[in-house]
Parts: sequence; C-alpha cells; structure tokens
Amino acid sequence: MVRIKPFCGIRPPKEYAAEVASRPYDVLNSQEAKAEATERSLLHIIKPEIDFEPIADEHSQEVYEKAMENFRLWKERGWPKQDEQEHYYVYAQTMSGRTQYGIAMCCHFEDYLSGAIKKHELTRPDKEEDRMIHVRNQKANIEPVFFTYPDNDEVNAIVEQVVKNNEPDYDFTAADGFGHHFWVVRDAEKNHRLTELFSQIPALYVADGHHRTAAAARVGQECMAANPNHTGNEEYCYFLAVTFPASQLRIIDYNRVVRDLNGLSSEQLLEALKESFEVENMGVEIYTPQALHNFAMYLDGEWYSLTAKEGTYDDNDPIGVLDVTVLSDLVLDKILGISDLRTSKRIDFVGGIRGLGELKTRVDSGEMKVAFALYPVSMQQLIDIADTGNIMPPKTTWFEPKLRSGVVIHSFE
Repeated sequence: MVRIKPFCGIRPPKEYAAEVASRPYDVLNSQEAKAEATERSLLHIIKPEIDFEPIADEHSQEVYEKAMENFRLWKERGWPKQDEQEHYYVYAQTMSGRTQYGIAMCCHFEDYLSGAIKKHELTRPDKEEDRMIHVRNQKANIEPVFFTYPDNDEVNAIVEQVVKNNEPDYDFTAADGFGHHFWVVRDAEKNHRLTELFSQIPALYVADGHHRTAAAARVGQECMAANPNHTGNEEYCYFLAVTFPASQLRIIDYNRVVRDLNGLSSEQLLEALKESFEVENMGVEIYTPQALHNFAMYLDGEWYSLTAKEGTYDDNDPIGVLDVTVLSDLVLDKILGISDLRTSKRIDFVGGIRGLGELKTRVDSGEMKVAFALYPVSMQQLIDIADTGNIMPPKTTWFEPKLRSGVVIHSFE
C-alpha cells in the first residue's frame, strides 16, 4: 500500500502559467533550452547553464548556485506563488484529440525504497547525483515525476467531478501543440477521500522520471539521517509526482538506427536475417510494424517487414516477450555485433514521436546505415516487468506528451 498526501503547491499565476511551464530538463539540450527560454521560463531554473555566455558546464558549482538564485528570484517576483492550503491537483494533457487525467500528489520516499513504488529501468549514478544536488539545494521538487497506477473507479469519478464542475485554473496549448489543463482540488472532502483511496492501492509504477525519483528518495534518506527526531511525517519525506490511471496512458515506439552493418553487405544482412525472421520487401513507402514481433527495417532506400519466427522469442517471459529483447538478441547482438546498448557508439535511439520518417532521414543522409522500427510496448507489459522485479532493456518506453515542469512545485523547506 502507498502513502500519498496533498501539499501546498508553488505555482504560477494564471497569466504566467504558459510561459513559466517548460519542457522537462532531459528532453532538450542546453542550446535548445537557451533558444526556447523566455524571461519567466522554468528552464532558467532547471537548466541554468543557459544563463552563462558561453553556456556553462551543467554540473559545475556555479550552475547549481545559479539555479538556487533563479528560483529565489522567481518566487520574489511572484512568478510562482505558494498556495496557503494543501491540495491535490488534477493535471490533464491532450494529444491528438485524446486527453489523459493525472493527479499531482506527494509520494513517500520510503515507498520507493520498499518497492511499493515500482521501477522498470536502471538508473545511472551520475544522473542521480545531478538531480539529487538540485533537490537538496532547492529543498524542493521543481519537476514532477510521471507515475501510473491500476485504475480505480472512485478515483476516476472524483477526478471527473472536479473537471466537470470547475473551470480549469490553467488551460493552454504549448508550442508543440499539446494541451495542458489544471485544476486545484479545493473540496476538503475530496482531498481526504483521495488520500484514503490511494492507501488501498497496492503499488504505483514509475512511468517516466526514474532518476528524479531515485534522487528524491536519496534526499529523503539524507534528511531522515540528519534529524534525530524523525517521525516519517516530515515534508522532506515526500516528493512530487503526477499519477495517471494505467488505462489512459499510451507508450510510443522507441526505435533504433545503426551506423554500419558490422562488415556485412546489404545482401549478407538480409540473408542472415532470414534465419530468425520472415523477411518481406515492402518497397519505398514507409512501413509501420503491425503487431508484436513484427519489425520494420529501412535499408538502401527500401522498407522491409521482419516477422520473428516461432520459437525465437518467449511470450511467457516478461523480458523475453519484449520486441526490444528480440531485436537485441537476434539482430543487434547476433548479426551486427552490438552487445551493450548503453555504451555502444554504433547505435542511436529515436523516439517514435519523431515519426518513422526520421529513421529514413537518418539513413538517407549517410549518417546511419540501417534503421529498425518496433511495435510499442504495452502498459501491461511495463506493469508485468515491474511486478516481477525485472528491468527493461535500455530505451524501451517513450511516453508522450511529457509533463510540463513548473505547472506546480513541491517545497519541503
């Protein structure tokens, strides 16, 4: 069972919301952030290296100090203000005509340590440390993590009532075309009932934000160790998440492009693939994978359908059933000699939000030699992997739309 609580959110006035809210720190590089950041943008706080000329090292002490200075200035100027009472918040996102409704809440770090908040990815210590420094310095969770939970009819009903009976506090469309809608849950009874309902939910699942979650848990442990009177109810025990019902989320494909054919000719590659796949030339028009274990390959200006043969995968194994596993084992490692996806410089990864045309562009430019498109992972596959304590291979899931950072912030100062 999980522990959640409402909180006194720090958030922008309505007239500033669209400008303050930014894309997350890890979906754009420093140059992109500098070009995108307007005066009030949260990017000055989550990527403060952009305020230096030239752009500074994002891990330098001066950058961490600049983040604190900017957050202090933003609050002094009233660009975000803190609510006087604790609330939950409904945060909805619209993409391609479909809207998903999440709840901004505070989750307890001990639930992450105990496994009640379940992960499906490994984290890198250097990225954990970087996010941990920001959380420790700011005494705040500036950016939310993205969680999911098994559907609960009563939770859905409360969210529906809030949305139906109240005008949104924020309602804007970002430059990428995605809609963002936000309601403060001001009804005390609804806030109390949400806490009760989530105490009966067996687990939460990290969808996106593993490094931020791990960093928040480590800061919680630090604060606990420094407080001889720790009770477990202190504000530092909690961190910010926006949590969505699993049925509303969609995972987008996460595709691969490879720089060379490991010394093979195109004909030799196609012949090698026939051992494990039914290979069909689909011509020059973009081909999209049609089902699990069906892949698209782009090579020498043509698209191919690759369908894994029976016996080459294990649908009873939560990892073996994944197409990233099938492709890694049967193609990337066995044929192309890429055994470590985390470190190899011969492979790159392309989120499906960019479209399969991006794969074609990367190959046609000569930068890459071959591209592979995968059928998206399902939410049930993600949950099965987390429930069994397994870890997904690198670059398996891509969630879209991303949460905007700065819509609401949690402080434990």
